[in-house]
Amino acid sequence: MTHNLRADTITITGHESDEIEAYFAVPTDVEHHGSIVVIHHLPGYDESTKEIARRFAANGYAALMPNLYHREAPGASSDDAAATARSQGGVPDDRLVGDVAGAMAHLKSLPTSNGKVASIGYCSGGRQSFLAGCRLPLDAVIVCYGAFITIDTPAEMPLNFKAVINEAGNLSGPLLGLFGADDQNPSPEQIATLAEALTAAGKEFTFRTFDGAGHAFFAVDRPSYRPEAAKEGWHDIFTFLARTID
Repeated sequence: MTHNLRADTITITGHESDEIEAYFAVPTDVEHHGSIVVIHHLPGYDESTKEIARRFAANGYAALMPNLYHREAPGASSDDAAATARSQGGVPDDRLVGDVAGAMAHLKSLPTSNGKVASIGYCSGGRQSFLAGCRLPLDAVIVCYGAFITIDTPAEMPLNFKAVINEAGNLSGPLLGLFGADDQNPSPEQIATLAEALTAAGKEFTFRTFDGAGHAFFAVDRPSYRPEAAKEGWHDIFTFLARTID
């Protein structure tokens, strides 16, 4: 069923009470709904990720995407803001968690909220979704080809992300991981390492790796887009959300 929806650019309270921009999409024809925090990829708070937020609303979930680069480049284009954030090493982990916490609070405050909130992230956002799930009481966590969960960023990269696999024991809810078999960030070996850590910690998780897909196979506006993998991945996402936050 496709739902009617409303989508707006709003302001939310993020880390350390900072006021930051966010993109909000909500179904308008339901009495109650689960919610999801959408964590954008490294290229930034862009039109393609806003479209993802609207897709969640069209499927009956409130979706809120904080602009993680708002402080670095308020009002800038997504490309310019991403370049600025990248040059500064990326979003600090504590600030990311604070911004997701603010998004969770906003979603739970909605009169139509059922009180359950998930997170989803793509690329660097996949790592950040995992991190948020380890530090916040999320009801479900989705990681789409999350890089640098199991390893630090290489010295030659401008980013300064540290491995967060050691936090796996704190994961708050079930995890769905969607990966490409041809990806190297994360590589199949890194995915296996994460699975081992989650198993050792006794966590509930489901991983699926798509043959013929690499990094960013959900990205409809990039050459990496793989329609069949994305279609099946979306099915997996909505099946998972129906089980965890409906």
